[in-house]
Amino acid sequence: MKALAVLIASVLVLTASLTAAPAKGPEPLRVAQGETVQLSDYLVPGKTVIFDFTSKYCPPCRVYDEPLHKLHAGRADIVVVKVDINRPGVSRIDWESPVAKQFGLRSIPQFKVYGPDGKLVAEDKIAMGANGQPVRETPARQLVDQWIRQAN
Repeated sequence: MKALAVLIASVLVLTASLTAAPAKGPEPLRVAQGETVQLSDYLVPGKTVIFDFTSKYCPPCRVYDEPLHKLHAGRADIVVVKVDINRPGVSRIDWESPVAKQFGLRSIPQFKVYGPDGKLVAEDKIAMGANGQPVRETPARQLVDQWIRQAN
């Protein structure tokens, strides 16, 4: 009977650890490596979460690396998650990766911002303008840029 109680307690502890909400770490988390990703798996309850779709082969993306790291480290209420669109072994921006296709990425850096309640607050996207040309809409980037300026 004692062994059964220990077994049940162990299963409960293991189950709780597997379903525990993510927590903010000391560094921005890097996820995807080109594979599909469920952003909801990386939302941190009570925190604003910035998803930065990026590639090490993207110079404008690299410009954001240090400011986003500082923002993550300096603001307890903000979490930065870097979504790497490159699959291992691809030595260029990987527009054909599963994650790039999943989110319809045609331009990076691109951001999605979720509020402390887990709801989408702002996202960048490309829309077609009246003249048929793509128009970049960047409300999430504008929000991120504002927070970066305030942090400096």
